Amino acid sequence: MRKDAVVADRTTPDEELMRALYEEHAGPLLAFVLRLVAGDRHRAEDVVQETLLRAWRNADQLQRATGSVRPWLVTVARRIVIDGHRSRQARPQEVDAAPLETLPAADEIDRALRLMTISEALADLSPAHREALIETYFKGRTVNEAAEVLRVPPGTVRSRVFYALRSLKLSLEERGVTA
Repeated sequence: MRKDAVVADRTTPDEELMRALYEEHAGPLLAFVLRLVAGDRHRAEDVVQETLLRAWRNADQLQRATGSVRPWLVTVARRIVIDGHRSRQARPQEVDAAPLETLPAADEIDRALRLMTISEALADLSPAHREALIETYFKGRTVNEAAEVLRVPPGTVRSRVFYALRSLKLSLEERGVTA
């Protein structure tokens, strides 16, 4: 016995109907739906599949119908597209995951937040204290080099750095930063 004959013996009338509907109507239905969904092939294929699934669920009604079933299929497909459009309008727009991939890693975000917090705390300092810290800590100058740049005695630079660090520590603690 041939394999084709065995498979043919197992097919049900519903399966035969679906196969016939697919062969006769899937191509033209896909072309119709593609126009409705602005060329989105994936969506169009989903609509055609859902239309044929509904045809299968209503197989007894379709078998009793006289004439072509294509108008019924076209109407069902059109309604599926309309329902899809309405449901997309009713819910918030979906977000593409691509921009999320460009977000910096957690350690970069933490670093940026720390720098913002430190910058805000530095802004709370007096200009003289801020200049002394910038020259010694951020620019890496010695007390004597910072004294030359700031045109103040080295002892003044040491004093300003001491009080600037103390004020900076209090300012950071107020912002929730602890050592």
